[in-house]
Amino acid sequence: MTAPSADRRLIVALDVPTATQALELADRLSPQVNFFKVGLQLFLDAGFAVCDALSKRGHEVMLDLKFHDIPQTVALTTAQLANHDIALATVHGYPQVVAAAAKAKGKTKILAVTVLTSLGQEELEQSGFAGTLADLVRLRAETSLEAGADGIVCSPLETAFLRKALGGKPIIATPGIRPLDSVADDQTRTATPKAAIVAGATHIIVGRPITKAPDPAAAAREILAEIG
Repeated sequence: MTAPSADRRLIVALDVPTATQALELADRLSPQVNFFKVGLQLFLDAGFAVCDALSKRGHEVMLDLKFHDIPQTVALTTAQLANHDIALATVHGYPQVVAAAAKAKGKTKILAVTVLTSLGQEELEQSGFAGTLADLVRLRAETSLEAGADGIVCSPLETAFLRKALGGKPIIATPGIRPLDSVADDQTRTATPKAAIVAGATHIIVGRPITKAPDPAAAAREILAEIG
């Protein structure tokens, strides 16, 4: 697939508690950032209103609610997106869930979350999965695409082998992006912006390294320059 421009490859996670804070942050980052992620915390405060406000400003929106329920509920929930300008929406990478979302998605592209970037091999073993993280990520990626997903969400550590295995068409969005000077946090499978893009990511999702920076706009410009 044709790679989007750098300002469309960077998705800034608006992980703040209120719509007011989110829109103020988006305004500070505009015009260099054009793509924003609305997650569960923000959505519970503002619902679709914050998504609509971002769209009216000319921004693309990734709605990251990671739908996971019985197929009928997922289909009915996904159908609600048709009333809003949502570019990307996430579901957990289980085939029945993905298939239900894909049938009801309208113009929104569906991304299947493989394994959360906060999980490591030890946590996976505690959950009862006998294989490796890479095994599970590949399994969920392949079955999700077969079920109708437009792409996947995976850590940057799995991006290279998935791009090779899945080919050039699927969207691969990678959270867990940490510039070299970032401090450690709850993400365990991370990489730099450049490394993720070189590995084959179409989009990188960046939160705290930008939103918690003393100058968020300057932090965003540095990342854009790195991946540009």
